[in-house]
Amino acid sequence: MPAIAQRLNNVSVSASVIMTQKARDLAAQGIKVIGLSSGEPDFATPAHAVEAAHAAALAGDTKYPPVDGTPALKAAIQRKFKRDNNLDYDPSQILVAGGGKQIIFNAIMATCDPGDEVVIPSPSWISYADIVKFSGAVPVAVNCPQNNGFKLRAEDLEAVITPKTKWLLLNFPNNPTGAACSRAEMAEIAKVMMRHPHVWIMTDDMYEHLIYDDFEFCTIAEVEPALYDRVLTVNGASKAYAMTGWRLGFCGGPKDLIKAVSNVNTQNSGGVATVVQAAGVAVLDGPQDLLKERAAIYKSRRDFVLDRLAEINGIQAHRPEGAFYIFPNIAGLIGKTTKGGRKIETDTDFVLGLVEEQHVVTVQGAAYGMSPFFRLSYATSMENLAEGCARIADYCNGMK
Repeated sequence: MPAIAQRLNNVSVSASVIMTQKARDLAAQGIKVIGLSSGEPDFATPAHAVEAAHAAALAGDTKYPPVDGTPALKAAIQRKFKRDNNLDYDPSQILVAGGGKQIIFNAIMATCDPGDEVVIPSPSWISYADIVKFSGAVPVAVNCPQNNGFKLRAEDLEAVITPKTKWLLLNFPNNPTGAACSRAEMAEIAKVMMRHPHVWIMTDDMYEHLIYDDFEFCTIAEVEPALYDRVLTVNGASKAYAMTGWRLGFCGGPKDLIKAVSNVNTQNSGGVATVVQAAGVAVLDGPQDLLKERAAIYKSRRDFVLDRLAEINGIQAHRPEGAFYIFPNIAGLIGKTTKGGRKIETDTDFVLGLVEEQHVVTVQGAAYGMSPFFRLSYATSMENLAEGCARIADYCNGMK
């Protein structure tokens, strides 16, 4: 058998994908599984988006699209950036791709050479570091400790930037912690970046509309306009509009960078499906009330789960400002043994035991670069959350 490319040697399969597959395998055996591992909204795609896609298909809008996005969608994205972020982008500064992940991948591939460094606040989404490794560049994790609300401290960022640094990759609200930066906190990060003009900044704003408790979202190019020409602002329809399966991501940035990313796009994509782009126009230009309505539901779920977790000895959970994840600390359970006889030495032991003994699926903190924690998604029904929390309590309280 021919050899597999060496570039895959350091690229792992996502732990969240593995744990979600465990849930499917157990469910296929007839076991009632509570899946709290998936970062996927449980709401339906807005009806007007589905109707727009259907109308586009019936109208014959089914040919090859422009690889960088249809004029109609790019215009809608232009309006979105102005409306939500006070950012002005010309259509030539906007790119559409098959989800935010493809944009991040293409941007790294377009700009990074072997040995370049990409600074990633940690804990972080699993795919960031693997995408960087795939390009031959080096991911550099910068610790965002729980005692700082899992946020990036300016002094920690300053300490890791070197002449080899090519990108700073920001994700607030964050996956897996739900942490979000205030305008003042983002301004401190911006001050550091102003001192390092050789570094690009990529901001993954996918959870922009999932914020709670009157928190105000901000993005770095808005906070510090002097950084505008160095920032790639990434977003998409997946989380806000419950369109994960539609695969629609977009970004705005300096024209030369967008041109380079688009060049990669032409080699690994034929463009996003025309009917998907029609749906994108509909949700971006359509009624936005559903965003706050759904955020209010997520907030009630967050508060419910936090209250349940607070009752469990050995677990300590930070209150997140956004997204739909909680990232509890399980230091108080390390060294204990479950009713099923599993010794909990790591957070991976914890989540595997939870699956096997209680059939609740979560993801270990180690997968995101921080232990001993685990990620719990509350993007599911209150019924599932109640049952899941009860099972987690039984699991933890049964440890000795």
